[in-house]
Amino acid sequence: METLSPPHVDARQRSVPLSVVALAAATFSVVTTEMLPVGLLTSLASGLGVSAGTAGLTVTLPGVVAALAALLLPVAVRGTDRRTVLCGLMLLLGAANLLSALAPSFAVLLAARLVVGLCIGGVWAVAASLAVRLVRAEAVGRATSVVFSGIAVASVLGVPAGTFLGELAGWRWAFGAVAGLGIAVAALLAAVLPPLPPSEPVRLGTFPGLLRLPRLRTGLVAVALLVVGHFAAYTYVRPVLERVPDVGAGLISTLLLCYGVAGVAGNFLSGTSAARDPRRALLFISAALAAVVLLLVPAGASLPVSVALLVAWGLAYGGVSVSSQNWVMAAAPEAREAASALFAGIFNLAIAVGALAGGRVADAYGTSYALWLGGGLAALALAVVATARPTR
Repeated sequence: METLSPPHVDARQRSVPLSVVALAAATFSVVTTEMLPVGLLTSLASGLGVSAGTAGLTVTLPGVVAALAALLLPVAVRGTDRRTVLCGLMLLLGAANLLSALAPSFAVLLAARLVVGLCIGGVWAVAASLAVRLVRAEAVGRATSVVFSGIAVASVLGVPAGTFLGELAGWRWAFGAVAGLGIAVAALLAAVLPPLPPSEPVRLGTFPGLLRLPRLRTGLVAVALLVVGHFAAYTYVRPVLERVPDVGAGLISTLLLCYGVAGVAGNFLSGTSAARDPRRALLFISAALAAVVLLLVPAGASLPVSVALLVAWGLAYGGVSVSSQNWVMAAAPEAREAASALFAGIFNLAIAVGALAGGRVADAYGTSYALWLGGGLAALALAVVATARPTR
């Protein structure tokens, strides 16, 4: 792959180039937008007159579209400058979020969320492989971690921030805020990114070849199980917390914020470990997620225990994105953009499947069974990772 080293980039500097930070802001924006309905589920459902399970479609449908877009958009724009692609997608994201904020009905909101899905998959797939073109070779590892930290930080902070704003001003204002964020990030990308002509054209035939790599295939299966399990349970974490005695709306927002802070810590702790051995990092994460999610079922009667488990959940899930990305890059170092697109497609499809499965289980049997499903899938991911050969 061509390596672009702009004159202003000095790999010897300890600071991260602003162009890399801008990519992290883009991934943060799209993933925050994707998961925003999670923290607003109760108020969104009541405001538009639908059930909590139906409102979960605002997470499910964008995930399906994002999974397809992650695979197809890099193929469709293979001849287009990546800076132009990213700026266009971020502007489209801002417009879709504005439509969400103004949506007069649930059908209009879903239509806007489909457009959001296109932006999510496209930004994630394109941005993931660009760090190597923005810094010198010796700084690629750190820059790639920064870009993907946008995803991890969004996963653990986007929902609490959106929930807090939704509690203060209403769910429509939360969507309006991320609309403004998308437009601001588009302007930042246009200002700081250098021209990025495509250097590694992605074709549809590339993906089957990647899936024939055993280690990459094992990693993708494990990631799919972890993410499906997490979102089957976490999409409905608010109803789960509402059953705990003496928990009000304000305290739930605080608890989700604590989850977010723990997740940020987990992201950086796991990032250090995953850079050395992604298999060991995913083994620990899978075991921890299985334990804390399953333990939340009997812990519902105790506020202190529920809080401790929620923080542990944040610590564990905060490392999923960075650890799995390290696994994917190690398994396919010669096909970064294609492997990143495949990873993004699997990840987003898993979000959609998890939210859908959790909604069906929660509506049919209750939210406790969504926790059982999530914990069970995390345990299955642990078994899959354990079968992989240790990294040398």
